[in-house]
Amino acid sequence: MNTETLSRPETESRGAARDGMGAVVHEGGTAFRVWAPHATAVHVTGDWNDWSEDADPMTPEDGGFWYADLPAAASGQEYRYRIEGPDGIVSRIDPYARAVTNSVGNAIVTDGAYDWGDGGGDDGFEMPDWNALVIYELHIGTFNRPRNDGDAPGGFADAVDRFEHLKALGVNAIQIMPTMEFAGDISWGYNPAHIFAVESAYGGPDAFKDFVRAAHAAGFAVILDVVYNHFGPSDIDLWRFDGWGEGETGGIYFYGDHRAATPWGETRPDYGRPEVRQFIRDNALYWLEEFRVDGLRFDMTLYIRTITGDEGNEDDRLADGWSLMAWLNDEIAERFPGRITIAEDLRQLPAITAGTGEEGAGFGAQWDAAFVHPVRETLIGADDDARSMDTLARALTHDYNGDPFQRVVYTESHDEVANGKARVPAEIGGEDAQDHWAAQKRSMLGAVLVLTAPGIPMLFQGQEFLQGDWFDDTVPLDWAQAEDFHGIVRLWRDLIGLRLDRAGDAAGLKGRHVDILMADEERKLLAYHRHDGSEDGGVVVVLNFRAEPAEEVTLGLPAGGTWRLRLNTDWSGYSPDFGDHPAADLEAAEGDHDGRPHPATLSVGAYSALIFTR
Repeated sequence: MNTETLSRPETESRGAARDGMGAVVHEGGTAFRVWAPHATAVHVTGDWNDWSEDADPMTPEDGGFWYADLPAAASGQEYRYRIEGPDGIVSRIDPYARAVTNSVGNAIVTDGAYDWGDGGGDDGFEMPDWNALVIYELHIGTFNRPRNDGDAPGGFADAVDRFEHLKALGVNAIQIMPTMEFAGDISWGYNPAHIFAVESAYGGPDAFKDFVRAAHAAGFAVILDVVYNHFGPSDIDLWRFDGWGEGETGGIYFYGDHRAATPWGETRPDYGRPEVRQFIRDNALYWLEEFRVDGLRFDMTLYIRTITGDEGNEDDRLADGWSLMAWLNDEIAERFPGRITIAEDLRQLPAITAGTGEEGAGFGAQWDAAFVHPVRETLIGADDDARSMDTLARALTHDYNGDPFQRVVYTESHDEVANGKARVPAEIGGEDAQDHWAAQKRSMLGAVLVLTAPGIPMLFQGQEFLQGDWFDDTVPLDWAQAEDFHGIVRLWRDLIGLRLDRAGDAAGLKGRHVDILMADEERKLLAYHRHDGSEDGGVVVVLNFRAEPAEEVTLGLPAGGTWRLRLNTDWSGYSPDFGDHPAADLEAAEGDHDGRPHPATLSVGAYSALIFTR
């Protein structure tokens, strides 16, 4: 990769945009500031002036900004900007609006006041170390939608009602799909109309703060999905905001040439314009500061750093986008140490998570295509003989810049279980996936790989109880399945408990190291040692990818003594369809096997995994 054209500017200027953008409530009223460089006049119209067109004019400032301080405007009142521009008069929602009635409604003045219950200081929550994160991705609208409420989506309060389930499951981080105001009430969230406003159908800004406060009290970090690769494409008042635009282009907030095009519309922000860069920067810090979220997951950064996704083409690279990401990550790391930024880039590019001083983008972690794609293909294939243990070994040992915790590993995400793809059990068993023996068994092998691989593990809502076949933003989770498949839920819980070393005997799963002990292509057996480099806390994982048990398997262990069996996925307590294939502790003898001095013999059930600790 040629980073010459992607390098970060040496400085970023705060002078590009004024402080106090949007509506700022103070003791004497509300101050308004908006950027509209092509306007000839701007008025604020709202509840306090009976929506007068000319009662409250704004004063022009340098750089195309307009300002007004209005004593009568107060928190809770609705307002809009009336802008006289090149094409006449337009009415616009404030780009910095912290709340809106809906995506095509009005902005709402809000003072941001909220009782966090701690005097406005630290709520006592501590973000876990990144090597001790287990992420649960969820979609607010479907996670816990009330079934007696017609087609209305679930909201933040409904999601909080399921925190006891997540707490029992053992996850410690919740990643939520975008909650910025979008068109309509039902959406994945990747069509943001107003990026500072919290989706009104979910409950608005205070409901989101309630959610974060409850999450922290329950021990969960909150990671928010943000979308900066495009806006809209519908219901966006940013389009020709001040009335100006050339040809069919979008005006001051968007590129005015071929760089505007994205897979989601002609609405890529102009990353080279200082005011737009500041707008996105202010938004990223807004969630971390005002809402106290613990991290941001950036949607498809490939389309921030490239124009068409053809990163191999020098002309396709977008230096403005790369420098924007680096700037954001630098400031977040400086102002909010310990909080994480995650990139969905999916091109296995080490520079995404390299430090900005090394010409990297500075993300803390990235979704790892080198894990999810080969692992899913191995799990869902029908032919045991075609499964490649070497492929799985490469997926396990992959890292970025020598650090495996710069990657997020998973088999299901909102993207992997939609757009023509289904959940892993459905890919294996079709319509009968939930009662399909192989679907249950092999999907659990995927769970073991995710929770024991070096990296930050993630699961998608409902994965822990074999939910459905694909993700649909109109279909709520079927929570009855959490009881129907309570044994599968327990298996996930036990795996997560091991991953986080809750019993104090599996510290190796937090370590950086993985050594492949066996990759037997004939018997389809994979075994590996997870450890932190010390002699204590090592974990050995053995997986059988055939539909019949593997007997009398000799394995060279990394150390002698007794290796305790901590988990056997074939236990019938996890599912009545599982076989209870006998497994026991291992006694590592003196000797030699495959170059290791401590051989032991074991058996492992069909499509099953064993986990041992020393």
